[in-house]
Amino acid sequence: MGEQQSTSSEQPPPPPPPPQPKSISPYGPARSTVQGAPLTKEEVEKCNDFFKASLYLSLGMIYLRSNPLLTTPLDKSHFKARLLGHFGSAPGQIFTYMHFNRLIKKYDLDAIFISGPGHGAPAVLSQAYLEGTYSEVYPECSEDEEGLRKFFKQFSFPGGIGSHATPETPGSLHEGGELGYSISHAFGAVFDNPDLIAVTMVGDGEAETGPLATSWHSTKFLNPITDGAVLPILHLNGYKINNPTILARISHDELESLFKGYGYQPYFVEGDDVESMHQAMAATLEHCVLEIRKFQQQARTTGKAFRPMWPVVILRSPKGWTGPRKINGGLDYLEGYWRSHQVPLTDVHKNPEQFALLESWMRSYEPERLFIANGGRISSSLRQALCPTGNRRMSANPVANGGMLQKPLRMPDFRDYALGVDHPAETLSASMSNMARFLRDIISLNPNNFRLFGPDETESNKLGTVYEVAQKVWMGEYFPEDLNRGNLATEGRVMEMLSEHTCEGWLEGYLLSGRHGLLNSYEPFIHVIDSMVNQHCKWLEKSLEVSWRHPIPSLNILLTAVVWRQDHNGFTHQDPGFLDVVANKSPEVVRIYLPPDGNCLLSVTDHCLRSRNYVNVIVADKQPHLQFLSMADAIVHCTKGIGIWPGFSSCPAGSAPDVVMASCGDISTQESLAAISLLLDHFPALKIRCVNVVDLFKLISHEEHPHGLTNAEYEAIFTGDKPVVFNFHSYPWLVYRLIHGRKNAGGVVVRGYKEKGNIDTPLELAIRNGTDRFSLAMEVIDRLSEAGGVLEGRGGEARELLRNEQVRCQMRAFEEGVDPVEVTGWVWPSERRGLWSERKH
Repeated sequence: MGEQQSTSSEQPPPPPPPPQPKSISPYGPARSTVQGAPLTKEEVEKCNDFFKASLYLSLGMIYLRSNPLLTTPLDKSHFKARLLGHFGSAPGQIFTYMHFNRLIKKYDLDAIFISGPGHGAPAVLSQAYLEGTYSEVYPECSEDEEGLRKFFKQFSFPGGIGSHATPETPGSLHEGGELGYSISHAFGAVFDNPDLIAVTMVGDGEAETGPLATSWHSTKFLNPITDGAVLPILHLNGYKINNPTILARISHDELESLFKGYGYQPYFVEGDDVESMHQAMAATLEHCVLEIRKFQQQARTTGKAFRPMWPVVILRSPKGWTGPRKINGGLDYLEGYWRSHQVPLTDVHKNPEQFALLESWMRSYEPERLFIANGGRISSSLRQALCPTGNRRMSANPVANGGMLQKPLRMPDFRDYALGVDHPAETLSASMSNMARFLRDIISLNPNNFRLFGPDETESNKLGTVYEVAQKVWMGEYFPEDLNRGNLATEGRVMEMLSEHTCEGWLEGYLLSGRHGLLNSYEPFIHVIDSMVNQHCKWLEKSLEVSWRHPIPSLNILLTAVVWRQDHNGFTHQDPGFLDVVANKSPEVVRIYLPPDGNCLLSVTDHCLRSRNYVNVIVADKQPHLQFLSMADAIVHCTKGIGIWPGFSSCPAGSAPDVVMASCGDISTQESLAAISLLLDHFPALKIRCVNVVDLFKLISHEEHPHGLTNAEYEAIFTGDKPVVFNFHSYPWLVYRLIHGRKNAGGVVVRGYKEKGNIDTPLELAIRNGTDRFSLAMEVIDRLSEAGGVLEGRGGEARELLRNEQVRCQMRAFEEGVDPVEVTGWVWPSERRGLWSERKH
């Protein structure tokens, strides 16, 4: 007989159903990681009212030029003729801002709000207006019906303000006009600001950019003892202009793993039911603030810095939240879809359905109850309940107007670091290594107010001397090998990460909040941040037009590893074109300096670090080079920005030159002087005027740039009719552009980089681009031969000898891989020292 069958009661229990995937829909009652209902019923009602008032203002800015409180039935004449602006991200940003205000009041927090989503101004402008800050800085936009009308009309309107959080926006230090920089700016602002929290909204479209993706790693450089904290809120509203966003369409588990992998503890707040979302957001943000304080207290009490899992909030709410779900007869989605990204209802001028829908939508926010009943402003009780006061208002925090807080750097005397120059162009020294001693002592004198930034290049750029007083910030893991000159420390002043975007963003945030710094980078790869520098220039230019904005420390960019010494790295590393990018910017805010030697580099660096509201670009090579000027002469030369060098000229005082040899850039200057020497070997009676340019904008007319020379000053240096051979560090076309319109501009030949390069020796690279001493000397011969008489018919013979020597040098490079010692070891001939001593005065 077989075994007896088991009864059904003895069967093993069925396996539990697989876990259901968490919803990634923005709809439904609030779903949140942190549970709790910290708000009373009255507080929820006040949150609802404040939310409605904010949303009403956001819509009003986009649509209305009159009838701001809808005291009469809406009419088409009340609309702006052109409807501009973005609504889609405003509800989520407002929601975050107002809930963080509750915590500022409860815990007396020092906080700023950074709006990352593009065109996010309606959200932050509405908060500045409701907090009263806007009317304080712009009294014409008063808190009454007429003031509100002006507030609405000026938005995205000629003569008004833009749709980004521009410099005109109180409380803003980040415009958001170009996406990707919110997190790096936020971290830059909290470095050395131990009590500051930067509440940073990251748009889910913005999160797809490369700069934003790298900036998540900034926590690896945040010291909880000496620095403040960034609280990122990733806003998943699901859509960009016309596409879904990546992070809003991946699973909960994947998204959570992503941020844990970045080193954050993610907290989700999701849904569209307003009342339950208020409770969830209030509980979540309070939990995050308490976590931040716990980490900081632990580090500051023990004195041991560590890297915690900092909180990040992932807010999932519908795009255009609280707007109509469908439009056009129910055929098209609006709320929760890309159509709400910009102007939600685009055809209100002509479409009666959209017109009626807009009026109904705006009235649903109850302007008559929230504004009209209180004389055109929100009630005092509502403001007192939800808005901080004074500088605790995020729209009034002085950190976002950093010039109010900035303290001048304590600067050592740069003259104390002078390189000795007994005989000009005979002393070989390392300009950059020497300047590093100056930077070292600046860091030492300003231990909480100055940082050096760069993408893994401080040592390579010969600035390693700074490590004598300050290490590289590193909050990651340590290996024993790091003690072997790794120069890592949890508390450091050097910020290195192999992301030009993040380093630049950190520095901008640091400067915008009132501190000082310098970015050093390889010249060829500074192009990675072309657009970031462009945006910073625009910020500075607009700030000059805003009376209440205080000047901030300048953005100083030191470019080295220059094109003419990238022969060993090849063509990919040869690009000096960043100067062209900067030269396109407003002359009120950009400056470009090419110091020819070490003492000039010290003088220029001192000047730039002391300046305000500029983008200063300094170009100097990091290798040892000939030194030309004593410190006293360097100061005079840099003060003028351009000048004749009598000691390298052969033109007697009071007489006109036969030719002008000009140069701009350290290596270009050396080759130009060597060319002068070659010419005088062949033509001792030739009258040559040597000119050097430090300040590139001296070449442009004074009518186009405040540093430019007048025509009389320009002609006094370059003459009005003599040939000029100009050896330039960068692309020659930039000089042609700058001198356009000058007298005898057609008589100027500019030699510079012409996009010719490979694995060359330094001389071979110069020859390929026509910037070497031989090419320059032959150019002079060609120009003077055309003029006739000056060379007495001997130009052809001299030219042939120079060309033969040039070919021999090229052959040597191909055969030996190095340049001949007579080139690498060239100095200004001792027999010509008399030129210097006789003519320099």
